[in-house]
This record gives sequence, C-alpha cells and structure tokens, in this order.
Amino acid sequence: MDRLTGGITAPHHTTSPPVVRPDSSVPRTARIVGVLFLAGYLAYGVGSLITQGVVDSADRSGSTALFATGATLMLLNSAFVISIGVLMFPILRPHNKAIAAGYLGTRIFEGVVLAIGVVSLIVLTGSDAIDANAVFYSLAEAGLGIGSLFFCALLFRTGLVPRWLAGWGFIGYACFVGGNLLELFGVAGAGVVGAIPGGLFELMFAIWLIVRGFASTATVRSHSST
Repeated sequence: MDRLTGGITAPHHTTSPPVVRPDSSVPRTARIVGVLFLAGYLAYGVGSLITQGVVDSADRSGSTALFATGATLMLLNSAFVISIGVLMFPILRPHNKAIAAGYLGTRIFEGVVLAIGVVSLIVLTGSDAIDANAVFYSLAEAGLGIGSLFFCALLFRTGLVPRWLAGWGFIGYACFVGGNLLELFGVAGAGVVGAIPGGLFELMFAIWLIVRGFASTATVRSHSST
C-alpha cells in the first residue's frame, strides 16, 4: 500500500527491447544460394562445351538432341542466376534496399543476356554463332561484376560473411569487370584471366554458404534496426 498512489502500487514496466531471434529461413536460403552458384557453374560449363562442340563440328543436323541438351543446360543456368538474386533480395533488403534491388537487377540482367547468347547459338551458325555468344557472355559478366561490387561492399560492411571473403569478392568482381571489358574491346583472353579470382571467390562463397551460412549476429542486427 502507498499513500501517494492512493493505496495501490503501480506495476513496474521494463523498457528493455525485446529479444530478436534470427529468421530460421535464412540458413536454408543460404544453402540454396550456395547450391545454385555451384549448379550454375556446372550447367553453363557443360552446356557450353556441348553446344560449341556441335557448332564447331558443322554437323548440327546430326546432333540435334545433343545440341538441344547443351542449350537447355545453358538456359537453366540463366534460371539459376536469376534465382540467386531473388533469394538474396530479402536477406540484403534490411541492410540496404537500394543495393538489394540493384543486385536483383544485376542477376536478372546477367541471366537475360546469357540467354540471348544461347539464342545466338541456335539462330546463327559456325564462327558467327560462337563469336556472338562470346560477346553476350562478356557483356553479361561485366554487368555482373559491376553490380556485385556493391553487393560485396555490403557484405563487408554488415559482416554477413567474413570480411576477408567479402574483400576477396570485391577484388574478384573488379577483375571480372576489367577482364570482360577488355575482351569486348578486342583483347583476346583477358576475360578468362580476369575471371580467375572472381570465379574462385564464387566457388568459395558457395561452399561457405552451404557449410556456414550467413552470420546470425548480422541477421539479428538487421531485424532489430527495422
């Protein structure tokens, strides 16, 4: 009893913020994204070898099924890379909406331009088909590199993955951009050389997501800020 409050003691209310737990879907999404990175490498690599081999042989009519299989694998890669952007969007959005939307747009651009390259292999013949696909591939990878620079900068700032990995990705994608732009301007082999550090990053990034996922503390911090 309290005379100042009329005999009734007012209950005490705590002002501490509620505990925010990580979204349980994030680890599953991370593993799926990692698998899609690896599946994209496999699908496009095998598909490209098959289709370009058939085009080089100049006997496409006798290898229709084989060519169709290769082209389908390359188109499947486009679906994979777009799916990566879609799945990453809700993970990146709490940290930076503009970069999340930009990375989604980057992946859509990459997938569409790579698919146009596959169409060129279907429509054109001989060296014209291979050259056109190479141009679209370099354009797609240069666009991927530019958009992914912001993606890796966000990873570095938020700690979603270790900073050494995010920094490696930033350098790798910068090499992607430089190598593929040089390739577009006629420097043969520059795209392949420039793709080495970025390609190794994507392989390591995929394995990291499958095994370790994103840092839970970064996930909690992003939900708390929103």
